[in-house]
Amino acid sequence: LSVVETVPLKHCISNDWCNLTQALQQLYYDPDMAQKNVAQKWLTQAQASPQAWHFCWALLSPDKAPEIQFFGASTLHTKISRNWTDLPAEQHESLRSQLIAQVGHFSCGPKMVLTRLCVALASLILHTLLDSWTSAVPDLLRAFQVAEGSTEVDVRYQALLEVLVVLPEELQTRKLSAERRGQLQSALAREWSSLCPLLRQILRREDSAGQVKERVLRCLVSWLALDVDLGESEGLLQDSFALLKEPELFDTAVETIVSAISQHDSQRFAAGLLKLMPQVLALQEQLKKAVQDRDMETSHGICRIAVALGETHCRALLEQVDHWQGFQALVNMILSCTGMPGHYPVDETSSSLTLTFWYTLQDDIMSLETEKQTLYLQVYRPLYIQLVEVLLHKARFPSDQDFASWSADDKEQFRTYRVDISDTLMYVYELLGPELLRNLYDKLGVLLTDTTRSSSWQLLRLVLQALSNADLSVATVSTLKRICRECRHNLRPHLNDILTASQEVLVKQIHKSTQSMWLMQALGYLLSFLPEEEILGKLLSLLSPHIQQLERVANETPSAASKLSTVHNLSLLSSLFSTLDLNAQGEGQEDIRTARSGPRTNPVVVVLQQVFPLIQNLLSKWLKETEVVKASCAVFEKSLKTLIRDFAPLVSQLCELIGQLFSAYPQACALDLTRQVVHVFACEKEHLPPITALLELITNITMSVFQHGARDHPDVADSFMQLHTQVLKRKPDLYLSEGLDIKVVFYCGILSFKFPEMPTVKSTCLLFTELISHCEDLPAVREVLQEDGLLLLQTLLEAVGGQSSSLLEHLSEVFFSVSRHCPSLFSLQLREALQPPGFPSTLLTPEQKEHFCQQILRYRHTCSYK
Repeated sequence: LSVVETVPLKHCISNDWCNLTQALQQLYYDPDMAQKNVAQKWLTQAQASPQAWHFCWALLSPDKAPEIQFFGASTLHTKISRNWTDLPAEQHESLRSQLIAQVGHFSCGPKMVLTRLCVALASLILHTLLDSWTSAVPDLLRAFQVAEGSTEVDVRYQALLEVLVVLPEELQTRKLSAERRGQLQSALAREWSSLCPLLRQILRREDSAGQVKERVLRCLVSWLALDVDLGESEGLLQDSFALLKEPELFDTAVETIVSAISQHDSQRFAAGLLKLMPQVLALQEQLKKAVQDRDMETSHGICRIAVALGETHCRALLEQVDHWQGFQALVNMILSCTGMPGHYPVDETSSSLTLTFWYTLQDDIMSLETEKQTLYLQVYRPLYIQLVEVLLHKARFPSDQDFASWSADDKEQFRTYRVDISDTLMYVYELLGPELLRNLYDKLGVLLTDTTRSSSWQLLRLVLQALSNADLSVATVSTLKRICRECRHNLRPHLNDILTASQEVLVKQIHKSTQSMWLMQALGYLLSFLPEEEILGKLLSLLSPHIQQLERVANETPSAASKLSTVHNLSLLSSLFSTLDLNAQGEGQEDIRTARSGPRTNPVVVVLQQVFPLIQNLLSKWLKETEVVKASCAVFEKSLKTLIRDFAPLVSQLCELIGQLFSAYPQACALDLTRQVVHVFACEKEHLPPITALLELITNITMSVFQHGARDHPDVADSFMQLHTQVLKRKPDLYLSEGLDIKVVFYCGILSFKFPEMPTVKSTCLLFTELISHCEDLPAVREVLQEDGLLLLQTLLEAVGGQSSSLLEHLSEVFFSVSRHCPSLFSLQLREALQPPGFPSTLLTPEQKEHFCQQILRYRHTCSYK
């Protein structure tokens, strides 16, 4: 067994503290993790014991290893911060003297022990600063003061600075009441004026070591968190700027200056900000040299300083109208940072820092009073035009060879950077307006008319070349889609190139599913403006690989991989059919429209007729897989929306398929597809029989779903409400048939009012609003309202009290529809609905209910009551 397991804690500490040293050896050097954990637990208990006030000093003995000394210093900090009240008041001064002496002793190191002792001393100061040791900071300065020329000067200063650095940090991390924290912060801040001269003295000593100067800078940053007077820190800030010339202190000086400038409270010191301006502007030569030397760290640091001043204090500096030229020089400096040479993030990392500044400057200018706003718009509009030029240049891609050498992380950062640039340009439009558009239009015109280019469509060829690059997927595919949509009339000469490049990447599956769908949509736009006799051949050539994949998976045993492939390929078909619109019209297409005016079979219909049996086969294997069913229904739904009446040859066959689908497993997508069929073909006599039969089947099955608990199928209830709303709008006399019972729809709707899903309740409101409007022309509607109008009103009143306020307008529409189309019924049944005690709320009195009825009935002919 280890020593810490065999020796009792009390005996170990009081009689043989050497065992404590052995426990520490076990903690730091034993390779067995289990033994380390035992030692850690035992030592934690030892730190909490009263004896720890004594053994911590022994552990700090010079002959101990640094790890043991560190534990002693940590124990001392733990006792002071957590067990301060256990120490008698008369021992406070002795503890203070011992601790200061130990800090002096360890001023030469080890560093980790010195830092921990300084933290302990800082904790002691925070305990006593407001009562017994109010002169703590001056006493520390005297305690560590040394004569000039002493060999110990840097060592002593380093110890003092370490205490001063950790003191504000200890205050920030300490658990204190807001009142005591505020008192301590104010007490420390009052000492800042006495600290500044000493800190400047140390910085200006020619023989001060770099480490000492660095501690001074860290001290400044630490005390700035106490909201000290920035005006008193001006001298230190000036010295910090001077240290930017020293490479080993550059990074720390940058952090110090940025931290000081970024203090929002420093806006109170406008004079101080104006003094900072020349110092920041003076860095331009150093920045220029850093750019020439490709010194990214230096240029990045200087840009941080310029952006911090401009962004944090933009409004305050704009208010100084008499000094507008100085601020304009700063803005120009930031513009040069935005236009840093090279490509982000490989050649430079600074330009991205500046983008937020341009938002800030624009917002602050537009928020000024009219006179100042007019002045600054005259000054900065030309500069924002320059900014557009710079951003467009920075957004350019490097050469293919250079880009191929970038890492994946660099490419992703560049993609995000270009998105940020586009967002900035969109924001700049609010300032420049049409002037920005003219600028961009002129640049595009130059690109397209440049005689040095082999073709005005070189940009298109660049897009096609980039299409095979997966890293550029989103950008290239979305660009090609927009080109095909906006310029389809002029793309005939490039048709084969686009189809070949697109088909290649689709077959190789270079892009993700979403981008592949975008690509299919682009090709749909492109094919729409071909002569009809050419479309079918191109269409079959394009779709053959994907149809073959569907045929292959249809013959395989269902699996996760085959399901994914099925959904992907069906989505490609539906995406293509969603944009392949032969009825689309455009300028210069009169000859095509004339040729298409006669009887014809749409090429999309020919393809759909060929793949119809294949989709049926796939659905038979994936009936209960929502993703496959949705993707299959989308093929027909997207086709219907573009084909419209050209879809007629498939109506009967599709109605039969939907019926089979819904009978096997009711799903919302089948109802949505039926709604689209009703919208297009319900008024055409030859298609009524299959549509009516499908509606009757769907209604009966949905009734069964509601009887067995539709609560688990809110999407089915929602789509069912929308479907019958469409039927009532397009062909209400379908409810005159014996097989389609409007009462089933009515009672399903009553149940749907009680659903918690807002979309379902909204769709139900729209259904009843439409249904009630047919109470005169549909006897079945009038009959069900006479029988159960009371039930409808009670349900509505309950819904008004239980639904979100965003649904109240839709519920009020139902009330209004009843009062408008069935006024006598409404007058009688409204009071009857409110008659039961405690309905719809126990908080309502009979008088309040009567007042409500009077108000509703008074305004029933208008929408005022809503």
